[in-house]
Amino acid sequence: MSNDRNVTTQVGVFKALINRARLIWHLMRDPRVPVYLKVLPIATALYVVSPVDLLPDVAPLLGQLDDLGVLLVGIESFIALCPAHVVEEHRAQIEGREFYSTADASRSDETIDGEWRVK
Repeated sequence: MSNDRNVTTQVGVFKALINRARLIWHLMRDPRVPVYLKVLPIATALYVVSPVDLLPDVAPLLGQLDDLGVLLVGIESFIALCPAHVVEEHRAQIEGREFYSTADASRSDETIDGEWRVK
């Protein structure tokens, strides 16, 4: 029973990581996200793969922890700085649920005909 829970937890964590990567990919391709924000994940990835580190990789585990910290802060900052309605729309799409935004309703192309009279 305990082993089943561990496997379920690991699958849930893996699925959350995949969904987070998909969310970043969708946000990077969305024209509603400002270009200057799209620099953040790219700069974060460049730091992780670059040989320059805050803590040298010579120290066991500590060298990798700074890379992990920068990666987490960069990703979470990017998502937090993106427009909230765009992030929620992409999250809903990735999770397979419907998304409704009042911003979408105000930009509707539908016209309601009516009359107005003054007596």
